[in-house]
Amino acid sequence: MLKEAIYHRPKQNWAYGYDNETVHVRIRTKRGDVERVDVIHGDKCMPWSAMETEAMRIMGSDELFDYWEAAVEPLYRRLCYGFILTAGDQQLWYTEKGFSAAPPAVHLGLFEYPCLHSVDILKPPAWVKDAIFYQLFTERFANGDPSISPDNVLPWGGKPEYDNFFGGDLQGVIDHLDHLTELGINAIYFNPLFAAPANHKYDTGDYMRVDPHFGTNETLRTLVDACHARGIRVMLDAVFNHCGVTFAPFVDVMEKGEASEYSDWFHIRKWPLAVEDGIPTYETFAFEATMPKFNTENPQVKAYLLSAAKYWIEEIGIDGWRLDVANEVDHQFWREFRAVVKRANPEAYILGEVWHDSLMWLLGDQFDGVMNYPLTNATLDFFVFGHMDAVSFADTVSGQLAGYPKQASEACFNLLGSHDTVRLLTLCGNDKRRMKLAVLFQFTFAGAPCIYYGDEIGLNGEFDPDNRKCMEWDVSRQDRELFAYHQSVIALRKKHSALRTGAFRILLAEENGRRIAYERSDGQERIIVMMNPSEEARTVPVMLPAGEWKDGFSGELVSVSGGSYSDELTPYEYRVLVSEI
Repeated sequence: MLKEAIYHRPKQNWAYGYDNETVHVRIRTKRGDVERVDVIHGDKCMPWSAMETEAMRIMGSDELFDYWEAAVEPLYRRLCYGFILTAGDQQLWYTEKGFSAAPPAVHLGLFEYPCLHSVDILKPPAWVKDAIFYQLFTERFANGDPSISPDNVLPWGGKPEYDNFFGGDLQGVIDHLDHLTELGINAIYFNPLFAAPANHKYDTGDYMRVDPHFGTNETLRTLVDACHARGIRVMLDAVFNHCGVTFAPFVDVMEKGEASEYSDWFHIRKWPLAVEDGIPTYETFAFEATMPKFNTENPQVKAYLLSAAKYWIEEIGIDGWRLDVANEVDHQFWREFRAVVKRANPEAYILGEVWHDSLMWLLGDQFDGVMNYPLTNATLDFFVFGHMDAVSFADTVSGQLAGYPKQASEACFNLLGSHDTVRLLTLCGNDKRRMKLAVLFQFTFAGAPCIYYGDEIGLNGEFDPDNRKCMEWDVSRQDRELFAYHQSVIALRKKHSALRTGAFRILLAEENGRRIAYERSDGQERIIVMMNPSEEARTVPVMLPAGEWKDGFSGELVSVSGGSYSDELTPYEYRVLVSEI
């Protein structure tokens, strides 16, 4: 056994509370190097003879490592444990003291999860696992009230630019909720709605007021109520890293300089405020002079932003916050933010925008989930760009699951496109076959899937601003076949709990090839997804246990007996098989 590859430490993603009774314990070994791992666990205050043994299973593998996992339930909440690793006739004990061929006889020196405290456990809202999100860029969705449109509003459907307006508003969303209901959506993520000069509204001027070109606070309340009546949750965008130059405290700083009572609300590097060689003398989002960065360590800043977070939940009834540029705000602010939000509504969803590994925000004291861009990138690289073979893709997504606690993976926000990226259909070269396989994977993997508005009816677009086109409401110009496909994968996910909470396991990943098959199972049902993302017809073989297997979409019985099963799949074809356990 390669000892250098073996790794474990308590807490984080290696030993964590999954619920009030269960601790998930994980250990890493070199891939293919260890045949069996057992975790020996018990209570340090009980006799050694009361220790129990639990066989661990490989939850996933990446290029280098196998990740083993076991779920244990400490009767008195205290847990001490060690591992027995077996390879052939070699057996090693692994504890906090290191490696030993001889078993320990006392608890001292074992790994410890000292006490399973409910308050320390990451507990995302239960509804998030069942959510089908729809990202809605309000200015480009529908113009429902022309009387509040900007003076320079353009006819609907024109070419989007960085600074033009088409009059999309909240009434337009209310008018088209039937579209979302027909699609199967049960959660909406709104890009910023608060008063701001830009069409994207990420340069906030007033955190307590809906932008007047979108409507009023009361309009938003009406929208939220209408959504709730349909079983649709509402999540708003919180831009708490920075504001805009029309934000009153920043206006005061621009006017009064160092004498402003708000001068410490921002990070000023040099007075007076100016832009020198393209770089502002104050900290900003990127180097955007119109987006000055908040000093979130300032008590007054914290009080203002946290009061806004509380207001929209308590007074308007929203169900969650998406946090813009979340990784550039200090952790302490997000800890206080979580406390305020969860007091206002314990079931509110807190979602951070982080484009990289996010474990340190997902330990129970900050976010419920993050925008899962590492998964986005892997999915696009495999299904859309063909940059990796099936083995590399399987290794990547399995390794990502091992990187977070399970409940965090279940509550992550899985997207294939957004207002910050090229449209999915455009990335696919307008090849709907590639798009459909990527979407199918998105909807059959762990985490809450999100559709960027218009993707479901074939809206395309290059990078910003082209990815923010007006929604197409002329049905004759919509891709209704693509709409029906999205309906079908949404219905599939809603119907089968294993797709929302089940374990993930790779069944087939072709080296230097494209064929892939994987399983989702939760003890009640087993879902097998088989795909051929290639230009040639290929046979996709898997091993299936005996059972009554059905087609996942039609529900018709599929003739499958236990053992080896294979299906001939045409280019970019897929099969979804379902069996009760």
